[in-house]
Amino acid sequence: GRCRNRVYSSTRRRVWGMVCQRKPYWSLLLMDMANRSLGHWSDEPLPFFLQQITCPLVAAVLVAVIGSIQYGYNTGVINAPEEIIRGYFNVTWAERTGTPMSSDLSTSLWSLSVAIFSIGGMIGSFSVGLFVNRFGRRNSMLMVNVLALAGGILMGFSKLAKAMEMFIVGRFVIGLFCGLCTGFVPMYISEVSPTALRGAFGTLNQLGVVVGILVAQVFGLHVILGTDALWPLLLAFTIIPAILQCAALPFCPESPRFLLINKMEEEKAKEVLQKLRGTQDVFSDIQEMKDESAKMSQEKKVTILELFRSPSYRQAILIAIALQLSQQLSGINAVFYYSTGIFKDAGVKEPVYATIGAGVVNTIFTVVSLFLVERAGRRTLHLVGLGGMAICAAVMTVALVWKDTVHWMSYVSIIAILAFVALFEIGPGPIPWFIVSELFSQGPRPAAVAVAGCSNWTSNFLVAMLFPYAAKYCGNYVFIIFIVFLVIFFLFTFFKVPETKGRTFDEISSGFERRAEDGVPTATLEKGPVVEMANILTTVPPVKNDALDM
Repeated sequence: GRCRNRVYSSTRRRVWGMVCQRKPYWSLLLMDMANRSLGHWSDEPLPFFLQQITCPLVAAVLVAVIGSIQYGYNTGVINAPEEIIRGYFNVTWAERTGTPMSSDLSTSLWSLSVAIFSIGGMIGSFSVGLFVNRFGRRNSMLMVNVLALAGGILMGFSKLAKAMEMFIVGRFVIGLFCGLCTGFVPMYISEVSPTALRGAFGTLNQLGVVVGILVAQVFGLHVILGTDALWPLLLAFTIIPAILQCAALPFCPESPRFLLINKMEEEKAKEVLQKLRGTQDVFSDIQEMKDESAKMSQEKKVTILELFRSPSYRQAILIAIALQLSQQLSGINAVFYYSTGIFKDAGVKEPVYATIGAGVVNTIFTVVSLFLVERAGRRTLHLVGLGGMAICAAVMTVALVWKDTVHWMSYVSIIAILAFVALFEIGPGPIPWFIVSELFSQGPRPAAVAVAGCSNWTSNFLVAMLFPYAAKYCGNYVFIIFIVFLVIFFLFTFFKVPETKGRTFDEISSGFERRAEDGVPTATLEKGPVVEMANILTTVPPVKNDALDM
């Protein structure tokens, strides 16, 4: 017993020392878990927002993030086996018609296979409101896994059935599923998370996406599933996470905001909150939801058209759309398009492994964003990401122009690519997805998420269709187009986008309403100084951000 007490006392002093020295919060949390494993509780409490991390909350968020992993996986899975699948198209066509498929028809069918995924995503994202208001957030995620199962089966058996149509329809169905997930997952996470952790947990949505892409890249290697015999299994693998999520979701709670505000089931909402927060005292959360519910009852039902007509919502929906466009028009897809060629020019013998390395960088810096978003704030990280990406794009343009005459410029290109990817995952990658749910109260949120998600998928589709032509006509200067977009979105974010860190949903939406009534520009009320990176890494985040006076 004395030995354990000495260990406990030493551990407690170290924890408190880290609090005083403002060490990383994950260190504090791990030390607190060590104390608990010894059967003791520290006299000095952890920061309040760390106390709100509970096992039920983490479990609910992680199960929801399986949907994001599905989106990332199905986005990247089709790239590695492209030549093999196109060969399958040619063989199937020849067996049916007795003549080989023309080059133009082969290209058209492949383009359709790629594009139809985005078309399904557009339709799915636009349909989010139809599900979440009727069935709830959790139940909606559970139901749409039927689409993942159907899409996986269609793609997985398309080769056996010798039916290209099954493959294309499967891509459309899985696109529908992913479009719905891009709305369901951020909304559910934002509604179950406490205010002080909403940004950090919201970033897990993007982490799921990049992990899914990375898994698809690894599984698509020729030594694993990227072969002529196994590519159907590569595409059908999406069935496994769908089954896992179906098995786990019934044990996760429904969104307490949906239960109280939409279903008027206060006792159930209270029970869920007590479970998620790990405390019986959830009065402040319940009261905030009641205030929002009372406010909602005085408003008419918010439709998609109403978002653009009403001055209270118009500015917020335009910000949401602009942030989604900033993600897709940043040039991130173009960077991955060029990455293989750049790695090859730099002398990398297996550029596919270098591309996977870029995917690892993608994942690492999404984790970095996870720890920064509640310290620096959403607006600051988005500005840092956009500004840094513009600089990297300029460096890449110079490197691409000179790479044939100056040998070491290829290495500059590699550094610029990795930096571009890292900066994307710090700001423009994760933030647009979850900030949409923060900008709107419970009533207009489903419609706003649908509009924002649809704009993301639509811009993704347009970039995929138009970028090859831009690359053809602009050549090595193609990134100048994205530099222009990055600068425009940087200025828009600086002058128009509010900081939402540490604010409740009602405070944020009320701020937009007051500005609409007063006719005050967003920047005059919301714009705060950009946080210095030195402070980002050391400053303990306040529960409320005083830089935003709504």
